Amino acid sequence: MIDPRHDIALVTGAGSGLGQALALELVQKGLSVIGFGRRDSALQDTMSKAQSDRFVPMVVDVADSKAVEQAFQSIEQTLGHVTLLINNAGIYPRRDIFDETGASFMEVVGTNLGGTVSCTISALLYMGETGFGRIINVSSFADMAPLPASSAYAVSKGAGRIFGAALHADLHDRFPEIIVNTWMPGMLATDMGIQDGLDPAIAAKWGVGLALWHDPSLNGAIFEMNREVPAPRGLKRKIKDLILLRRPPKPRVVEV
Repeated sequence: MIDPRHDIALVTGAGSGLGQALALELVQKGLSVIGFGRRDSALQDTMSKAQSDRFVPMVVDVADSKAVEQAFQSIEQTLGHVTLLINNAGIYPRRDIFDETGASFMEVVGTNLGGTVSCTISALLYMGETGFGRIINVSSFADMAPLPASSAYAVSKGAGRIFGAALHADLHDRFPEIIVNTWMPGMLATDMGIQDGLDPAIAAKWGVGLALWHDPSLNGAIFEMNREVPAPRGLKRKIKDLILLRRPPKPRVVEV
């Protein structure tokens, strides 16, 4: 069910791959969607596939915090309030560490982490006033088992997951209806993924299903594909559950 309090959804990196698929799925669900992207031609492609005036393209480089701030101000003045944010934009240059420089490394961090932070802070300016909103941070487990030539990507994605946890810590007591989740869509058949990966249109159904699932108990949860990743359970918790004959809760599944 679409919560009527959702005025506008915003998807970053909406010009191709998963971002495009997410934007199209949201439009199909009946939401008005703003798509951020660096290339107008790619955003125009998304708009043509949407076949709807509900998709609004905006050329914005999320690594430019000032540009993000100005874009959100423009949205507020002309379109309405962003109540659903999907931080999807990312780059994955696949550079060997010997070819990396401090500047090139931080360029990746600036987009993958900095873009998420900037868009989130701008969106929270309104969400904090109403106490309502939905934020999905698209991430991965790249930091847990980094592939060769992926140091900047792995670091930025790991930091993004930590940012999601820190965001939850900052918000959940004061604003239980601003629900934050980290979502790992899996290995996709995109330019940043693998050739025989999952169709991003399938993953987008899970991502949008999670984004439209407005339940405060979800706050801070991590999802991989369509299933919740259980929180780690320490030895004391395991022993206590065993003594009290309690079973750990089953991971929740996104319905589409």
